[in-house]
Amino acid sequence: MAQRACELVLAKRHEKNLVSIGAVEIDNVGYRFIVGMHVAFFVSLILEKSIFRTTLSEWWIILFMIFCAAQILRYWAMVTLGTYWNTKVLITPRRPLLKTGPYKILRHPNYVAVITELAVIPLIFSCYITSIGFTILNAFIIRRRIRIETQALTTR
Repeated sequence: MAQRACELVLAKRHEKNLVSIGAVEIDNVGYRFIVGMHVAFFVSLILEKSIFRTTLSEWWIILFMIFCAAQILRYWAMVTLGTYWNTKVLITPRRPLLKTGPYKILRHPNYVAVITELAVIPLIFSCYITSIGFTILNAFIIRRRIRIETQALTTR
């Protein structure tokens, strides 16, 4: 959770810079759903672990390595975007799409990493309800967001 809080501080700093050069926020309502989902995810994980007294998975080392790989991918995407990285959809006029770093390989590397995190973190602690439920919820939210981002980027 502390990691996400630090990222929100960084995103706010980037947002101020981007708005100063003409960036426009798209889909503020969707952003609120994403924030709410992430908060609910951690609450669900803690509750499921507490109520069902789940233990570490016997596969936790492999799952943790997958989580670490997702972190590397996410931070690679963040570093590649630099000051253009944000948790919101901020469209900057006249900014070409990146084709470097992980963007050479994946169209949405940050989303791939977040999808992986939300699926794997609960599995490490044998919290299957949280893993399945939030993987499905996240799929709907991310699918909508990608559609909105793509439309905004192609019409700018």
